[in-house]
Amino acid sequence: MDKLNTKLPDLPGVYFFKKGQEILYIGKATSLRDRVRSYFNTRVISERGGKIVKMVELATKIAFRKTDSVLEALILEAELIKKYKPKYNSSEKDDKSFNYVVITDEDFPRVLIERVRILNQKDKVNYKIKYLFGPYPHGAELRDALRIVRRIFPFRDRCLPCVASAEQGLVICKPCFNAQINLCPGVCSGEMTRAEYARQIRNIKLFFEGKKTSILRALKKEMKEMACEKEFEKAGKTRNKIFALEHIQDVTLLMRGNEFGLSLNEKGVNRIEAYDVAHMAGENAVGVMVVVENGETKIGEYRKFKIRGEASRQSDVDSLKEILSRRMNHPEWRFPDLLVVDGARQQVNVAEEILKNNGLDIPVVGVVKDDHHKPKGYIGDAELIKKYEAEILLANSESHRFAIGFHKKLRDRIK
Repeated sequence: MDKLNTKLPDLPGVYFFKKGQEILYIGKATSLRDRVRSYFNTRVISERGGKIVKMVELATKIAFRKTDSVLEALILEAELIKKYKPKYNSSEKDDKSFNYVVITDEDFPRVLIERVRILNQKDKVNYKIKYLFGPYPHGAELRDALRIVRRIFPFRDRCLPCVASAEQGLVICKPCFNAQINLCPGVCSGEMTRAEYARQIRNIKLFFEGKKTSILRALKKEMKEMACEKEFEKAGKTRNKIFALEHIQDVTLLMRGNEFGLSLNEKGVNRIEAYDVAHMAGENAVGVMVVVENGETKIGEYRKFKIRGEASRQSDVDSLKEILSRRMNHPEWRFPDLLVVDGARQQVNVAEEILKNNGLDIPVVGVVKDDHHKPKGYIGDAELIKKYEAEILLANSESHRFAIGFHKKLRDRIK
């Protein structure tokens, strides 16, 4: 490492191994400093392929470019590999298994992920392509990235647009499942016009071109115009998009980008989210999320949820599932290092399922209670529980207190 004399920041970005002016290899990193250091770790070197070892030996210089997030590093890496075609990137993996992001050429374009080998088989592609981004060598990471983008800019992938002609008169179109969970903007139910959806697609296109600054500038202008027209609800939604873009919390990519394989214990738990449900025989059912950060409650980040639908027919497990699903629709809220639920194995299983479905690798601890609602045991990683028991109990106790208080206030208001 000393022979290259390169000072690298502990920040996400893209790094370049170079021989003179020739770029030998391009990679992305959660921490540029730690990632590049790993190439010179004796243990890691012995596990790497011969071509990568040779590339490191040939390199005379390391350069880098910082990004605001790992997600943007992933996108920038693909753009730069496509532009420079480094020798040791192309030899690392068969590019037929690489993935592309496709935006189709339709009135209401779809956003899809396709493998190169599928795109090369014209008989298997039943759509016209308007924009193509990639190739991306890391398929799992690309899917994680697209999930994050979709939380900020919902898009259509499978559903059919709601189209009504003058002859048809009143046409009622049903929202698809993704529209119900805010991942499709409602083109299938007629909630978004073609012009509005075109702006959404434009933002996705700019994001995959690495032009986040242009998106933010346009969104801020739109928000001011909406506020001037007193369209405060629309302005609020736009403000949320701006906040999410400026605070991208791509936890899954951070986990996948952990080059040294550190366990969560080694990295440390700084932020805990705890959830609880309260109701009276199924009536006025509510749920809450509380946050404990560095051993202290963060009251300003607590959240309340009224259980929707016929709550009396829902179990506590169903209610928890609804709360966690709705929480996942807010990537602008920083994700935790540890999630705590009040309950037994069923509650833990539901939480783990929701996290997995959203591509998040966050450990879950369940706090089991006795007949007097006092903690009597835990479900989860024993080392985590031992190390952070005080914080786990604080978060669990605070979620119970907050849920009961919210439930009582709602019940008294209805009386």
